[in-house]
Amino acid sequence: MSDKKKKKLTPTQQEYQSFAKQREPKRPVALNCIKAFFVGGSICLLGQLISDFYMTFFDFNERTAGNPTVATLIFIAVLLTGFGVYDQFGQWAGAGTAVPVTGFANSVASAAIEHRSEGFVLGVGGNMFKLAGSVIVFGTVAAFVVALIKATVMKLGGA
Repeated sequence: MSDKKKKKLTPTQQEYQSFAKQREPKRPVALNCIKAFFVGGSICLLGQLISDFYMTFFDFNERTAGNPTVATLIFIAVLLTGFGVYDQFGQWAGAGTAVPVTGFANSVASAAIEHRSEGFVLGVGGNMFKLAGSVIVFGTVAAFVVALIKATVMKLGGA
C-alpha cells in the first residue's frame, strides 16, 4: 500500500494492515520464476517438435510449418481447457502457461466455457472475445504500423 493511502487510514486500520501483512504467506518468487521458465520452455519445445513433425512427415518447410504448428498448439490448449486440465496446470506453473500462444487459446476457451449457459450468441460469442478482442486489435494495429514503417523505408531506398 502506498504511503499516501496509509496516511489516510485510522490508527486501528494501520494496525490491522501491519497485522495482516505479518500473517500473509511469503511467495516463493524464485521458485515461481523457475517453474514459469521451464514450463514455458517445455511448451515451446513441444511446438518445435510439432513443427519438426510437420516438416518430416508432411513435407512442409520451416516457413510453412508455422501455421499448422500454431493451430495444433491451440487445439491442444483448447482441448485441455475443455477437460479442465490446462487451468489446474496453469495454477501450478504460473506465467509459463500464460505467455505462449497456448495461454491465449486457454483464455478464449475459458471465457467461452464459462458463459455457455447464456447461449451461443450472447454467451459464448459475446464473451469469449473480451480478452481476445483487445489482443487482436493491438496485434492488427501493430502490424499496420510496422508495415507502414517498412514501406516507408523501402520507398526511401533502404533495405
